[in-house]
Amino acid sequence: MTTETKMPFQDTRLPLEERVQDLVSRLTLEEKINLMCQYQEEIPRLGIAKYKHGTEGAHGVAWLGEATVFPQNVGLACTWNPELMREIGSVIGDEARVYYQRNPEINGLTIWAPTVDMERDPRWGRTEEAYGEDPYLTGRLSTELVKGMQGDHPFYLKTAATLKHFLGNNNEMDRGECSASIDPRNMREYYLKAFEPAFREGGAQSMMTAYNSVNGTPCNLNPDVNAIVKGEWGMDGFVVSDAGDVLGTVNEHRYFASYAEAVAASVRSGIDSITDDAGITLRAVRDALEGGLLAEEDLDRAVGNAFRVRIRLGEFDGPEENPYAHVPEAKLCAPEHAALSLQAAREGFVLLKNEGLLPLAKPASIAVIGPLADVVHTDWYSGTPPYRITPLEGVAERMAPGTVIHRTGGDRIRIKSLRTGRYVRIGGADGFSLTADGTEEEAEVFERTDWGWGSVTLKSAGNGLFVTESETGLAASAAEAKGWFVKEAFGFEEGPDGSSVWKSWEGRTITAGEQGLTAAEAVNGGAAAGGEERFVLELLEDGLQAAVEAARQAETAIVFLGNSPFINGKECVDRPDLTLAPAQEALLQAVLAANPRTVAVLVGSYPFAVNWAQAHVPAILYTSHAGQELGRAAADVLFGDCSPAGRLNMTWYKSAADLPDLLDYDIIKGKRTYQYFDGEVLYPFGHGLSYTEFRYLEVQAAPSENGAFNVTVTVQNAGSRAGDEVVQLYVKAGESWVPRPLKTLAGFRRIHLLPGQTEQVQFTVEASQLAFWDVTREKYCVEEGTYRFMAGGSSGNLPLAAELPVQGERVPPRRLDESVAAANYDDYEGVTIEEGREGGTSVRASREGSWIAFREAALGAGAAVLEARVTAPQPGGRVEVRLDAPDGPAAGSLTVPPTGGWQAWTTVSTALADAAGVRDVYLIFGGAVQLSWLRLK
Repeated sequence: MTTETKMPFQDTRLPLEERVQDLVSRLTLEEKINLMCQYQEEIPRLGIAKYKHGTEGAHGVAWLGEATVFPQNVGLACTWNPELMREIGSVIGDEARVYYQRNPEINGLTIWAPTVDMERDPRWGRTEEAYGEDPYLTGRLSTELVKGMQGDHPFYLKTAATLKHFLGNNNEMDRGECSASIDPRNMREYYLKAFEPAFREGGAQSMMTAYNSVNGTPCNLNPDVNAIVKGEWGMDGFVVSDAGDVLGTVNEHRYFASYAEAVAASVRSGIDSITDDAGITLRAVRDALEGGLLAEEDLDRAVGNAFRVRIRLGEFDGPEENPYAHVPEAKLCAPEHAALSLQAAREGFVLLKNEGLLPLAKPASIAVIGPLADVVHTDWYSGTPPYRITPLEGVAERMAPGTVIHRTGGDRIRIKSLRTGRYVRIGGADGFSLTADGTEEEAEVFERTDWGWGSVTLKSAGNGLFVTESETGLAASAAEAKGWFVKEAFGFEEGPDGSSVWKSWEGRTITAGEQGLTAAEAVNGGAAAGGEERFVLELLEDGLQAAVEAARQAETAIVFLGNSPFINGKECVDRPDLTLAPAQEALLQAVLAANPRTVAVLVGSYPFAVNWAQAHVPAILYTSHAGQELGRAAADVLFGDCSPAGRLNMTWYKSAADLPDLLDYDIIKGKRTYQYFDGEVLYPFGHGLSYTEFRYLEVQAAPSENGAFNVTVTVQNAGSRAGDEVVQLYVKAGESWVPRPLKTLAGFRRIHLLPGQTEQVQFTVEASQLAFWDVTREKYCVEEGTYRFMAGGSSGNLPLAAELPVQGERVPPRRLDESVAAANYDDYEGVTIEEGREGGTSVRASREGSWIAFREAALGAGAAVLEARVTAPQPGGRVEVRLDAPDGPAAGSLTVPPTGGWQAWTTVSTALADAAGVRDVYLIFGGAVQLSWLRLK
């Protein structure tokens, strides 16, 4: 009989920290180095197996094989159902465990989800991935998803959730090198608020940093990772960099000159696992250690953070102790998971408009029309669904045979080479390649779908596959138009004679040669000398007219419109506009003209500016790309099996002209989101109609003994149908020292009411939800005053309100006689916040006459001197002090000498005159100036 001796880190009786410390202490320096990347090496002598950080799981396990696919996150957010999110998280965890059990070295249990970036701009190409524009809604939904993914055991984790992307990641344009300028109020009241609850309450075990910089500092070097996430919020797991981002500190940001510096600074800033080229990265780690940029203790901390999570995942413990050690194979794509996917798809449908056309009493015939009618799109982070129910299939299941007419609205065309007169056909040995040597009879017929902004897809009518660019040329061989590079998206540039230059996905000209159709940088093969090859697109069937005829024949027309998740808006590509593609707008208008009983169903990854539809179409629904059960859910909603109760998670603006620049991250001054936008919107945040009617009868609000506020809202279903209502509670501060939101979401509940049923919905609003970030004292502040609690069915429909006096603080006049960070201004014009490498941030003038203001500064009997820490890369810098207004009385001026660069700091001072009492102080910048701190003495 033998007894196996366990090492202390394998002893489940010991405290977690002792196990972590013991494991790390047994590692050699070289072993620690080899554990610093995403794919962690095995250490056989300690029984440590290979492990991979990072399994995609945004809305279902992705990239590993078939798995249950839920609606996109933008659609899940429209459910406003935290309990549902927790169930979905549990399914993701179960299915990830099944794949882990199959191959634990490759299929890791660190899930790279949820995405909690604040979506302050709907033009963001990755809008589909996150949960909307509101930090409270995002926080509640993502926290419950995290709880489901990680499980409810007090020690063991089902999986480890990875929140991403920290921080200020809401544009794809120049994302690897740009910097988001975010001042302290925006940071504390908006961007950080979305991440906080998943760590504090949800116990999330991992986080990924973003590609961009914030205030001049690349996010993998962001000091808030250590100070706030790991410090204030107590996150005790590990932080990963985004793919290629640490080396990108050198390659894209040009922040450091060497990879060793980048790796060392990243690890010291809180990065525990580097997602990058392992060979280059590990060499850089060694170089950093040799050069004294990193200490072995830095690796101990990073490796220990990762192993703390691996221990809790049960890797070193027996299956009898870990409740998640064996998840049955049958859990993968289980029927109950499919049912949950259907529930999520149904609950995410938003009824935007209804003039009584919906729900449909079963019509005699239906025309199902549009480019989204007979497809279920997946996106980059989708899993592989075990099946797909398209909207056409869902509707057809409800109708008698022969009563459903389907038209996509796409043209059917032949393509002919203008030079040779020969047609494009499918040929070649593989049976997929395109050649331009066919007769009219041999010509392949293609369905052309115009996605707008120069992007077209071509689908073979013969084999049902999309034309794509392969290594040998063009071929009709792609099942979907998708991929990191969407090679199925083409352009046709029409000339005066009606012929077109055919462009590939990356803008190269398509030419016809002996080997077939190929994309080339320059003229070659059979192209005519001196010009690009041209093609004639011969129209065989006008898709719009075919759709119109179908609409005329049917009692009701349903038009499915929206986007392809891989075209005109995706990772690396922001949206060109908020509108539908012009061809889709034209299709909807033509169908409605042919049949007034037309329903528009928007299937999309983001909000759309559908102004014409709102003005003319009798019924409009919205859903995201809702996964495998999209079609069945659509039919359930259209035919009234369930009353739609989805609510918008974002403001739907009327035009992109209502938005500031995409890179403007100031939601307060830029008047972004429902909190600050004061213009007219198409649909407000929280909007969504129902097939029944809900009445808001009463609201009562009162302070509780623990300093919170209890609010009770009485709601009645006054209609004849059962249905869900999302009861929404907002709060607005009265008179305030700073600009406050027009309203802020403070609570919500999704409830189900039978006809005639009344329910009292209870909310508890914590005092912290009334606070703003006081830059004068660098802390949260609940102001004394009156607060208005408003309840209703959306941010734009709040029929009930109650006001309460709140005992809080009064913000005192601010002190400028001690060093004040320039970024702690109260107002500004024409400045950005940048890094101050001496510590903290700084303010940089972006144009002549830029200024920052400090309100109600207590100057006492008189401030005699302005002292400031400044830089100026060139001569001509100056700072002028004025009182009360940018053009108010001058109190002093200082010249900023050239220092040789933006991070070459010096301290300057100047005398002040007549600066006494309580005054607003303005600093007006001239030339190229950057200010770190100031002091009035």
